[in-house]
Order: sequence, then C-alpha cells, then structure tokens
Amino acid sequence: MTYQVLARKWRPRDFSELVGQEATVRTLNNALEKGRFHHAYLFTGTRGVGKTTIARILAKAYNCEQGPTSHPCGTCKNCTAINEGHFIDLIEIDAASRTKVEDTRELLENVQFLPSQGRFKIYLIDEVHMLSRHSFNALLKTLEEPPEHTKFFLATTDPQKLPATILSRCLKFHLGKISVEKISAHLEHILKQEKLPFQSPAITLIAQHAQGSLRDALSLLDQAIAFCQGELSEHDIRNMLGISDHRALTDFLTHLATQQTQACLELVKQLDAQGIDFDSFLDEILSALHAMAVEQVIPGAGRHILPNAGELAPQFSPEDLQLFYQIGLKGKEDLLLAPSTRAGMEMIVLRMLMFVPHTVRHDSS
Repeated sequence: MTYQVLARKWRPRDFSELVGQEATVRTLNNALEKGRFHHAYLFTGTRGVGKTTIARILAKAYNCEQGPTSHPCGTCKNCTAINEGHFIDLIEIDAASRTKVEDTRELLENVQFLPSQGRFKIYLIDEVHMLSRHSFNALLKTLEEPPEHTKFFLATTDPQKLPATILSRCLKFHLGKISVEKISAHLEHILKQEKLPFQSPAITLIAQHAQGSLRDALSLLDQAIAFCQGELSEHDIRNMLGISDHRALTDFLTHLATQQTQACLELVKQLDAQGIDFDSFLDEILSALHAMAVEQVIPGAGRHILPNAGELAPQFSPEDLQLFYQIGLKGKEDLLLAPSTRAGMEMIVLRMLMFVPHTVRHDSS
C-alpha cells in the first residue's frame, strides 16, 4: 500500500474534526443551519491553520446530497468525490500560477454554466493575493453578483495585498495560529491511533516548533517517526530539531545571572560542537527570560513556559531581564548577518554580559 503522509491521512473531513478555529466553525455552522448562504467567503491566516480544509468542508456542506447541511454525510457521491479531489463542480485554482488577467477571464467564462453534478459550482482560489491588478478588476463584477448556483471561496496568507473592493464583497474569516496545547493533544491522539509510543515532552517540542501551524506539526511528526527508532523520545526530538536540552539552558541562565563570561562562552562552544541550532537556542533563552519576568510579577505564572522559573527568577533583577530580552531580540536579526552562527551567538552573549550596569556612574563636574 502506498504510504500517505499524516497531513493528508488526518485531514479533517467534517467541521467537528477541525483543531482550533472554533469561532469560524460556529459561524459557518449557524449560517448553514439557518440557510444563510453567502456568495463569497475569504479565509485568511498563516500557513497550515485550515484555510483550504475549511473551504473544502464548506463545499461538501453545500453539495452534500443530504444538504445543504452543517454536517455533510461524507458518504454520498458528492462528498466522496470532494474527499478524493475529483468533484467536477469544485474548481480549485492556485492564483500563484495563474496571475494573468487572461486566466481570470477564462475562468469567468464558465461561471454562467449550471453545475454538472452538485447543487453549487464552487471556485476555490488559493493565495488569491497573487492575482494581478487587472485580474482583480476582471473578478469584481462577478464576485459582487454571481449567479445563484456559483460560490467563491478565497484563501490567502496575506490579506493586506487584497484590494478593498474585493474585501468588501466577501464574508471574512481570520484563522488564528493554533495553540501548542491543541496541537500537542491532536498529535498525541494521532500517535495513539497509529499505535506509536511517545513521550509527551517530545510532542510538546514538536508543537512548539510548528509555530501555530498544524500542517507543519504533522510534517515534523512524520519526520520524527522516521528519525526515531521506536519511541518518540524528548532526547531524539531535540537532536532532530537541533534544540539544546533543559540542562544547557539552565546552565546558561545560571552563568548569565552570576556574570560568568568564560563559562557562558564555553557552553556556546559545546553547543556548537553538538550541532545545536543557535537561532532555536536564542528563542529558548528569550522564552525563558519572558517566563522569569512574568514569574517575578505573578509567582507561578511563568512555570508553564519554564518549569524551573521559580528557582531561576530570583537570580535576576527585573531590569536585567528586560535588558537581556531586548538584546536577545536584536540579536535574532544580527545572527543572520554574522560570519557564523557561533560568532553571532558569542557576540550576543558578550553584549548581555558587558551591558549590565554593575555600578551607577556619576559624571563629576
């Protein structure tokens, strides 16, 4: 049997299977149940948060033989055809590869024709912001007053590039990044269904590294399954992602608090020898500084980010935490321009250590 990647195998087939995006799902469900069918929808958000998936589920909701319904059956010939990607009345268009006005006009020539199989003919235009200005102008009139049997579903990662005239003609839904907790829970559910052993901290690392994108998380999970022999362990996932362990982060923060320059630089040298990604390590430092700053203001509030925040936070003054955080943020830009990532990381560390005001200097007059 041909292997199917997890992102495709576990793509939601119904609104109830979606991870996150509760507000969007609730609105669409209510509209479907009340028969309020809009002619144009715009789904915005970063990569991998469900824009195309929601559009396809909505296409099923419109064309299910038992619908229109907020709960498409998934088994009728229309639902099955959409699931398998060959429903003739769902026309998916990649705007990035069809930017010319001629492509748009060709598309619009067929809008007037009735659907061949389903109840509605649906045009799903992905990355719609890539269309040219002339293409948008050609689309305007049809988008405002399409035939009753035609619906437009637009998806984009960059809505700021869309003309206001297009935005005003669509029902807009912004899909936010998915939380680490929800991604972790979904990945653990998949691993249990696939009967694969795992450690929960390892799954949390994958969820954090995905930065709110469920598709990225599933791609990383695929990679992790191939990388790990047997159980998905925290140690293996850290090696795969080039992330240091908790001991290295704790040691660095302790050395930073006690102003041990040599120890800090020696640790950077060791991490470089281990092949650690310094951009990720700097992210860990920034998260830890944030956790300690929060912990100092509200005891216990930073421990979900940094488990030992309660022990580390008292070693820093609030002013130092703010200073280190700003230096680290600026350092993320400098790291890209440095001759090597190790050199860049060492300069960031030295900046943190050198800029701490050990004593208050007064100018004599």
